[in-house]
Amino acid sequence: MSLINAFKISSTGMQAQSARLNAVASNMANAETVSSTDQGAYRARKVVFEAITPANAQPSAGKSATAEVRIKEVTQDNSAARRMYEPGNPLANAEGFVFASNVNAAEEMVDLISASRSYQTNAEVMNTMKSLMLKTLQIGQ
Repeated sequence: MSLINAFKISSTGMQAQSARLNAVASNMANAETVSSTDQGAYRARKVVFEAITPANAQPSAGKSATAEVRIKEVTQDNSAARRMYEPGNPLANAEGFVFASNVNAAEEMVDLISASRSYQTNAEVMNTMKSLMLKTLQIGQ
């Protein structure tokens, strides 16, 4: 695998983790929002990745396979919203209930830490590759 291919893999991994961090941030920002209907309540979003290998990426005659990470889709958690009895809330329905988002703050914090560490790891890979390239250039000096 060439170093350019390794840079591409790491950079697409960083882009994917950045999208995951944005989804977590959106979920955390809307964790305490309420709505007057179950359908109007905020639903947690999750980013789904896929590994892409080009059709011509079969290693052959001096070429190496290249892969990358892409965002396949952003899904929405369709589990029921939390139903809370708050008759004084202006958004309460006729029965006095409001519907809160289905975001689990603890789960989101775990996702945040995982995405952050994955992003950091990809950045370290890129720095290591850069360092190796610079050391290689210094061999002839």
